[in-house]
Amino acid sequence: MNIVVAFLGLFLIVLILRDAFETIVLPRRVTRMIRLTSFFYIFSWFPWRAFSQKLKNIKARDTFLGFYGPLSLLLLLAIWAISLVIGFGLMEWGFQIPLSTPSIQNSSDVGTYLYMSGVTFFTLGFGDVTPGNTLGRYITVGEAGVGFGFLGLVIGYLPVIYSSFAQREIAVSMLDARAGSPPSALELIRRHATYNNLPAMEILLKDWELWSAQLLESHLSYPVLCYYRSQHENQSWVSSLTTILDVCALVLTGLEGVPRWTAWLTFAMARHTAVDLTQIFRRKPISHTHDRLPPPDMVRLRQILVEAGVPLIEGPEAEAHLLKLREMYEPYLTALSHFLLMELPAWLPADNLSENWRSTAWQQPDQTNIY
Repeated sequence: MNIVVAFLGLFLIVLILRDAFETIVLPRRVTRMIRLTSFFYIFSWFPWRAFSQKLKNIKARDTFLGFYGPLSLLLLLAIWAISLVIGFGLMEWGFQIPLSTPSIQNSSDVGTYLYMSGVTFFTLGFGDVTPGNTLGRYITVGEAGVGFGFLGLVIGYLPVIYSSFAQREIAVSMLDARAGSPPSALELIRRHATYNNLPAMEILLKDWELWSAQLLESHLSYPVLCYYRSQHENQSWVSSLTTILDVCALVLTGLEGVPRWTAWLTFAMARHTAVDLTQIFRRKPISHTHDRLPPPDMVRLRQILVEAGVPLIEGPEAEAHLLKLREMYEPYLTALSHFLLMELPAWLPADNLSENWRSTAWQQPDQTNIY
């Protein structure tokens, strides 16, 4: 029985180290084997998500959901550390390593083994409980090395997560003044056209191609970043990605003034990002939902573009081409939206569209037209 417990402890150690290795050291994979981390997020996200949906206040709900990403990361690290301590303690207890303590020689209490394991793993060096044979000393040295390396990985891991999150949110925040809050493709194009600044959209789309590539790289490597939410409830990385894909779809359908090649490159990269991030959560694309651009809205969209001086090509072929482009990305973003509870933006700007930069905590948003 003791040998079984010892190998159970060894199995737990290997399981946790493999899980931590694949999560921190060996990232960048779309398809991943079912791991402890996967089960952790499955069994923690869905209850958290379900409880948030009971909150009626939108800001309170978004704030509650915003806590999940950072808290889940800290809890996962704690689970790894505690599991390793338990694993080493069980292995030492199973092998019946003799212990020397101030009051008891060769104690066989499992609690004492766990205590020694914790002191060793966190390299506290109290020295009040020590192993009494060669095997125990080797195991203790090995655990101290694992603990030191684990803590080092965690110290290096957290800044990487924060840096990737900050880089993502810089672009999301900059979209506020360009496309409104929440953002919309039509508003982004209209604002550029109002001041005859459509050529600047080529630079903007190039920047968002790079942003999409960085988003794909960082969020595939560290999926926990997908749960991190933006500062405002009307912003998210999902809505920003959708807005840019909407813009590219309009340009590729036939919008004069913006290079189609640049739009195609950005569309390809952004669509790749949407598809791969859907796969890491094993979400199937959702096609049968409400139409984001019904015929009346399409008519209104064309009218606004004509008023802005950038008419969209008309005709059955153009309509079919736009629909085909939308079908390439909307089902995947809809799946991410439903899973993460991040709303997709509308094609048309809202009637009371504003920007977060206009708002303060002491007054209503300033609606002065400065465009």
